[in-house]
Amino acid sequence: MKDKIIVFLVLIFTVVVHSQQDPQYTQYMYNTMSVNPAYAGSNGHTVITALGRTQWVGLRGAPDSQTLSYDTPLGYSGVGLGINLTNDRIGPSNEIYLDANVSYTIRTSDEGNLAFGLKLGGRHLAIDWSKGTAQQQERIFEGNISRFLPTIGAGVYFYKSNWYAGIAIPNFLRTSHYDDTISTSSFGDGDVANERLHLFGILGYVFDLSETLKFKPAGLVKVVNGAPLSIDVSANFLFYEKFAVGAAWRWDDSVSALLGFQASRTLNIGFAYDLTTSNYSNYNSGTYELMLRWDIFREQIMKSPRFF
Repeated sequence: MKDKIIVFLVLIFTVVVHSQQDPQYTQYMYNTMSVNPAYAGSNGHTVITALGRTQWVGLRGAPDSQTLSYDTPLGYSGVGLGINLTNDRIGPSNEIYLDANVSYTIRTSDEGNLAFGLKLGGRHLAIDWSKGTAQQQERIFEGNISRFLPTIGAGVYFYKSNWYAGIAIPNFLRTSHYDDTISTSSFGDGDVANERLHLFGILGYVFDLSETLKFKPAGLVKVVNGAPLSIDVSANFLFYEKFAVGAAWRWDDSVSALLGFQASRTLNIGFAYDLTTSNYSNYNSGTYELMLRWDIFREQIMKSPRFF
């Protein structure tokens, strides 16, 4: 029982302090629009991506996230459109995101592409404090929450056939997640947490090692006001444009193994396993991710597959 109470308190602390953090994915590089709206339509054809992440398996109430995205260019106008639907659950908190993304791309003199993106949407936050209480004698929180939070974000994305870089702010608005309806014995009354400003930076390069082997290192940096810096570094090898094998490292958090398979001309399947390196490793057996990506209306022959 003592261990259960400790785990529960860890989860409550995570909800109170970190629920304003956007969900994170190890395979973000295959769904870049989730971190940068300027990515919408950059593939030149319609793409549908489904990504599910089950975090800290074995720990009751641990984060569990799913996202479904759709993006497409509008002919040759330079305009791209995209939709992101995300479900993020942790402990007693469940948050549903629905965002619309629009981008505009201009060609640069060095055969590059510079895209500007805007994201508009919102999220519904629901918290039921009766879940996962571990039968403690008194409730730590009282008063369930159900509220709508608007989202306005923007990003810039530059890419060529073999590399990309981008920077984005998913939400400029600072809205309260908790208000005076919550009373706690430990934290006092009033606002407990607010939506914090996130800044994402991404970078990737594809090296052609041979006619049948490509190597792609990539990185993501997330800066959140009042939170530690988050850095993701990954390295993937693509064999015969069919099989991908790689590894990733998240600073002070986890190491990961990544596998990918181009099942058909239009369907790509990806899998990732994260091994926790922080103290949470004492309470879980790792994190699993599954990614499915459909490239619709993709050209039969591509002169230079981008691998991103």
